Amino acid sequence: MVWLFVNNKSASAFASGLFSLLFLIKTARLAESFNYSIFNLLIHMSLLEYSDITEKKYIVMDGTPYEVISAHVFRKQQRKPVNATKLKNLMTGKVTEYSFHVSDKVEEAEIDEREVKYLYTNRGEWWFALAEDPSKRFKVTEDQVGPQGKFLKANTIVGQFLFREQPMSFRMPITADLKVTEAQPAVKGDTVTGGSKTVTLENGATINVPLFVNEGDVLRINTETGEYRERVGK
Repeated sequence: MVWLFVNNKSASAFASGLFSLLFLIKTARLAESFNYSIFNLLIHMSLLEYSDITEKKYIVMDGTPYEVISAHVFRKQQRKPVNATKLKNLMTGKVTEYSFHVSDKVEEAEIDEREVKYLYTNRGEWWFALAEDPSKRFKVTEDQVGPQGKFLKANTIVGQFLFREQPMSFRMPITADLKVTEAQPAVKGDTVTGGSKTVTLENGATINVPLFVNEGDVLRINTETGEYRERVGK
């Protein structure tokens, strides 16, 4: 009986020690994995100096991704240089001005992109579908689309930005070819005066164009400036 008691006690101690050892090994592996993840994150998180924040780059401030629309480094008298930028909020589409100083550093954003198809606009809601799966439709606000959305027509494929898998604003075509559906006819002699008139395009947008433009003409529009570029067909 005594021998059995001792062996049972030894077996219990052995099992307890083995459990503790396995627990320590598992904890060590978790810690190693956690440290590796943090290390890997730090490696991939690129920080930009104030002068590296240039046009067309993507940055993160306060957890929000921005596209750098413009950037200009300048110096005021004896003061240190400043990088004056215009930033587009990729979540809301709004553009703001922000100045970065010599001591500033900012995280560079990892931005993905997917193709989506513009469907229609209804009561201020802009409807799109995934290009690869038209059954997956979604709507966004006018601010998210931005002013370039004015020149979209049905079934146009555009890019949509993704930040940490969250859908953001859009990459629109720089130009759009649209047909004139309404235009006042030019009065003889007016075409040489260099004047302009307002016409309506096939998607309902209006734009100022030269007087020689007529109904049925196809115009190429600069979507970034909203200006007439050239007549490309009839």
